[in-house]
Amino acid sequence: MILLTGSKGFIGSNFLSALKNDVVEVDFEDCFDIFKKPNFFQNLNMILHQGAISSTVETDLRKIIKYNLDFSLELLSAAIKYEIPVKYASSASVYGNLHPRVNPLNLYANSKLLIDYFVEENLNNFKFIQGFRYFNVYGKGEEAKTNQASPISKFSWEAQRSGSIKIFEGSDNFFRDFIFVGDVVNVVLSNNLNSGIFDLGTSSPISFAKVAELVSRKYNARVETIEFPNHLIGKYQNFTKANRFPFTYNFKTVEEYLK
Repeated sequence: MILLTGSKGFIGSNFLSALKNDVVEVDFEDCFDIFKKPNFFQNLNMILHQGAISSTVETDLRKIIKYNLDFSLELLSAAIKYEIPVKYASSASVYGNLHPRVNPLNLYANSKLLIDYFVEENLNNFKFIQGFRYFNVYGKGEEAKTNQASPISKFSWEAQRSGSIKIFEGSDNFFRDFIFVGDVVNVVLSNNLNSGIFDLGTSSPISFAKVAELVSRKYNARVETIEFPNHLIGKYQNFTKANRFPFTYNFKTVEEYLK
């Protein structure tokens, strides 16, 4: 039996579609209930922890602490106690703009880094654990993320709805390592690496302006430049690029996805 958290979210729903074994789904409304169920963890042979408050602009500290820290720490402690293998979602947001050094720029990123620290300190206590610092994931199911969706999806929606795409000033200088959600699922489920925390991205970043150009070509849309929003100043990653993943895999490019 596999425990999958965050099964209703963007990435979690893609894991749910890919899994062929028996799955127990857990989402926010009932996540803490699992700790009250007798013999619940004895019946698990894997934990896929994908659930979290994932908004990089979330300001409710109590919500972040409850779901991203308290729940994760209790879940990981149960994995240690019952010797259950774990694969969990971390985030490239822990790097801010200082990769490969960590420099989280928001509450979400800080919460992910704190969980990574716990895992690193307890690595030898787990039967098996892999953390994946997802870079900029895009693909099917992003509607659930609304305004936090990738520019690949947001630009596509805008182009189809209005015939125009809005990008921030300076978008030719904002680069992201975009990774297709299907590749994330495949790599997490099928890699043969040992325990550890890994970057998971393509290592081939492209600019927001380039994404807008590719999308505009596909949908014959115009590109408009808008002012960079004040609330993102100092909290926005200018550049992301994953360390090369130590597992041979042919990642899909944004161009291939849009075709």
